[in-house]
Amino acid sequence: MTTSPAFDANRIYAARLYAVRARPYLATALHALHIVASPRVPTIGVDRHWRCYISPVFVAQRPVEELASVLVHEVSHLLRDHHGRSDRYARAHDLGGRADRLRMNIAADAEINDDAFGDGLPLPDDAVLPSTLQLPAGQLMEDYLQQFGLGPCTDRLAWLDCGSGADGLSREWEWGPEGANALSDEQRGAVRFRVAHSIIGQPGSAPRGWQRWAEEALHPTQPWRTLLGAAIRSATSASGAGDDYTYRRPARRSAAVPGAVLPSLRRTPPRVGVIVDTSGSVSDADLGSALLEVAAIARAVGGRRDRVTVLSCDAAARIVHPLCQAEDIPLVGGGGTDLRAGFARMLRLRPRPDVMVVLTDGETPWPSSRPGCRTIVGLFPRIATRSESNPDFVPDRPPEWARVVQIGTSAI
Repeated sequence: MTTSPAFDANRIYAARLYAVRARPYLATALHALHIVASPRVPTIGVDRHWRCYISPVFVAQRPVEELASVLVHEVSHLLRDHHGRSDRYARAHDLGGRADRLRMNIAADAEINDDAFGDGLPLPDDAVLPSTLQLPAGQLMEDYLQQFGLGPCTDRLAWLDCGSGADGLSREWEWGPEGANALSDEQRGAVRFRVAHSIIGQPGSAPRGWQRWAEEALHPTQPWRTLLGAAIRSATSASGAGDDYTYRRPARRSAAVPGAVLPSLRRTPPRVGVIVDTSGSVSDADLGSALLEVAAIARAVGGRRDRVTVLSCDAAARIVHPLCQAEDIPLVGGGGTDLRAGFARMLRLRPRPDVMVVLTDGETPWPSSRPGCRTIVGLFPRIATRSESNPDFVPDRPPEWARVVQIGTSAI
């Protein structure tokens, strides 16, 4: 009777140090992994709570350099949210079996491994590459899933099991959400945020796949664009926004009132006033996003650009511009911020806006009273200032009467 070798923790810690030296931008994530020795796991796998389960036999059989490669591979599943993406893909395509999850694991491996190795990290002999599936490199897991099925080219991959962190399906050897040393949602988000900043802060040091991931992690397109668009459409379609009466088409109730002609209610696209914060605390990237949102606002009112006016504002209100093309709007400003001037200028327009949209980082005083129209505030991310380290500091917050959407933030 043979006994399994004891778990050699020193080899794993040496492998993690080797991986950190080879991929310094992943250091935060590699150190966030909680190592669990488990003879029940086939080789090595991670769960969605950032625990890494490792077989003692697997550790004893692999050199430290290759263990480092495998650790980088496993932490890549977690950073790229393969468990969440697999769950979403399964719901969208009505998938749920173990074979379906194996296919997701294979596709996730292909996404990671096409540029994960080299430059100090050896390629494991059993690594799944896009070429293994006879598919091109550089694609995402979801792209690969649409291009292959389980068959002769994947038969030798039946052993593959990177854990629920790779495909979202819980394993019997995992501790679950109530187990020890699980990272919370906030902690996982913080790890992703720091890794993404490490990649962006050292351009060219990470492969193209990681650079793409970091850009998307720091500048997500969902869900805030959907939320902002929904808020604008809701406000512009609300009763009273753009409503007017006309005698050109008599109301159907006129038949009930002989000798009288009653006007009918006519809906016209509402007038939307957009205030863009152009103070020094708002970055050029945020202003670029503002122009994109102005164009989206025009689409929300049925493409009637004549119904949208744009005002750039810092400490003083600038010139009100009709919307022709978003890229033609000059956003002028700098210095401090007082959007109260922008509100006052917009509300002096005749006719007045039915809906106000304010795009700002929030560092501004706000009007003390509710304007006579619906107001939506799109908040850009804001870099903390030195004064905010003061425990008595109270930041300016959008008023309760405004519908607030955080722009450019989501779970990473």
